[in-house]
Order: sequence, then structure tokens, then C-alpha cells
Amino acid sequence: MAEEPDSIVLVMLRRMDTKLDRVIGDLHDIKVRMTSLEEGLSGVQRRIDRVEDRLDHVERRLDLSGGPAPGFSE
Repeated sequence: MAEEPDSIVLVMLRRMDTKLDRVIGDLHDIKVRMTSLEEGLSGVQRRIDRVEDRLDHVERRLDLSGGPAPGFSE
């Protein structure tokens, strides 16, 4: 018995399935990269927080926290 050709609907469904698999793979890659970026950003934020703490300490030691220095306007 000769094989019947696939219907156009089956052909289109197979193409859609292939494309959907690619989209799912791409979305997984994006999630992995986003997680990596979030972790990196978290590390940067911690470093900024430490710098702010150190700057506050220096300003308190030099008594600079009262406002802008003379001669400077905002």
C-alpha cells in the first residue's frame, strides 16, 4: 500500500512545533542570562552600599555632612 502524502495541516503543525521548540530554547537561554545579570547587579549594589557607608563615615569624621561647601551652589 502506497503511503499517503501528509495533509497540509499536519505539515503546518510540524513546522509550528519545530518553531515552538526553538522559542522555548531561546526563552530558557534568556532566563539563564537574566538570572546571571540579576546576580551581577546584586553584587554591584552591595559594593555601592559599602562605598556609601565609607563615604558617610568620612563625611562625619570631617564634619562635612552639614551641607554644600562654601563657594559651591546647587
